[in-house]
Amino acid sequence: MFRRSTIRLASFVAAAFLGASAMAETPEEWVKLGARVHGGFGAFIPVGIRTGLDAAEALKAKPRELTVTYFDNPKSPCACFADGIAIATVASVGQRTVTIAPEVAPADVAAVIVIRRRDGGQGLRYVIPMGALPKLAQMNKTLEPIQRYHAVMKADGLFTRSLEP
Repeated sequence: MFRRSTIRLASFVAAAFLGASAMAETPEEWVKLGARVHGGFGAFIPVGIRTGLDAAEALKAKPRELTVTYFDNPKSPCACFADGIAIATVASVGQRTVTIAPEVAPADVAAVIVIRRRDGGQGLRYVIPMGALPKLAQMNKTLEPIQRYHAVMKADGLFTRSLEP
């Protein structure tokens, strides 16, 4: 029992320090990591993973090279998207590379996320519309975690992306 717990802890620490994206390359690994970090794997987590991976690719960033500013909307059920983004980008509150902004997102959006390279320069703005929430809620009601991951990765209209000066 002790050995298994030690191995799990070592794996989690390795993911944190070596980069979650390096450790979570399969859908099953993303689901496991998302559930461990967040406490469950609802459809909001893979939306965050998808946006984080998209930003890392578009900004040609390696793990820990991005900063995330998250603008939440109090009408959104929770800021779960932020946890998905954090594991995909390997940004964290502890590194001061994830910030939950005190300003709120506009009323018609669930969240606004600005992701940029730590070394400065242009960033990307992601907007998750309130209209995506019913689709995500339906996924949570009808799909298992791995199915949620796949459904979110294929779904259109869950977010928009634009350049952030």
